[in-house]
Amino acid sequence: MKKQSEKEEQREIRAQMAEERKAQQEIERAIREAEAEELRAQKALDKARKEMESKLAQLTTEQAEKYQSKIDELRDALTEAELKGQKALSMAQQTKRGHVYVISNVGSFGEDVFKIGMTRRLDPQDRVDELGSASVPFLFDVHAMIHSEDAPALENALHQHFDAKRTNLVNRRKEFFNVSLKEIKSAVYELAGNDVDFIETVVAQHYYETLALRKKKSGVAEVQAQHTAVQPRFAESI
Repeated sequence: MKKQSEKEEQREIRAQMAEERKAQQEIERAIREAEAEELRAQKALDKARKEMESKLAQLTTEQAEKYQSKIDELRDALTEAELKGQKALSMAQQTKRGHVYVISNVGSFGEDVFKIGMTRRLDPQDRVDELGSASVPFLFDVHAMIHSEDAPALENALHQHFDAKRTNLVNRRKEFFNVSLKEIKSAVYELAGNDVDFIETVVAQHYYETLALRKKKSGVAEVQAQHTAVQPRFAESI
């Protein structure tokens, strides 16, 4: 029992390290892409400005306005690229900045079971999609995605708040809790302020579609069974 628990804990540690590596790689890639995008935008802007300057004396008012409109668009593109780069660089420097997520999976774990975790991914939905890819039969529903300057601290505070309601009391790296969304919302508002949007609807689309298909198949099978039961065999009907 102890060895199994230690193996599970080691798996969780390796998974956490892999997640951190992915987040770091994603941030580094975003920085490179933003730098390349910024360089392209700057070159395009310089080119448009030179073209306008060289032809300015020959341009009509309408043509000059078109050139200026193009330059304004390129300037906006450059600003956007610069902001992307600054965001990615800031994420790299602020190792605690990230998102705390609250997700559920009714089809896999039942009602009122929520996972409270954190990710430093630039797009936190990528992490949620990974969690619902191969390890569970159904996709997760996202109920809250909370941006935090210190995501590990907020995650830990929520885990401590619901410590007695952990689904797994042995492996404390498991982040599932038997608690209502109302209770989670109250704790989040208390710890992170009430400027957090919650989605209370449980979509669980694939799960409910599966239930509907099973019910439909079960009904067809029942009708077929009843039909077979009332049909006499040919030898008995003559």
